[in-house]
Amino acid sequence: QVQLAESGGGSVQAGGTLSLSCGASGDTDSIDCMAWFRQAPGKEREGVAAISRGSITYYGDSVQGRFTISRDNAKTIAYLQMNRLKPEDSASYYCAANTRRFACSAWSKYNFWGQGTQVTVSS
Repeated sequence: QVQLAESGGGSVQAGGTLSLSCGASGDTDSIDCMAWFRQAPGKEREGVAAISRGSITYYGDSVQGRFTISRDNAKTIAYLQMNRLKPEDSASYYCAANTRRFACSAWSKYNFWGQGTQVTVSS
């Protein structure tokens, strides 16, 4: 089992920056991919960014070039740096981990989830 806990988030004006962190505990050696998802009210959950154990990254089209995912395997922490934020980036952001050796961009295959943290971007 893997436990995930997000931190960071908050409120910012459009064009600003925020950083999220996700700490993993439990059977962390089993984690292959880590990712960030988001879900806004009334919308489906969206894969934002993912990173493999070897630091290969994947991004959703809507955040490409603005968000950066990184990972510290030694500390089992994943980060999401969010730049040039837009009001449409407002959502609950969730950290996820995949222990089942699927491709990191296989957004539907993540099997462990954090509780989420809110990001609000005002115009």
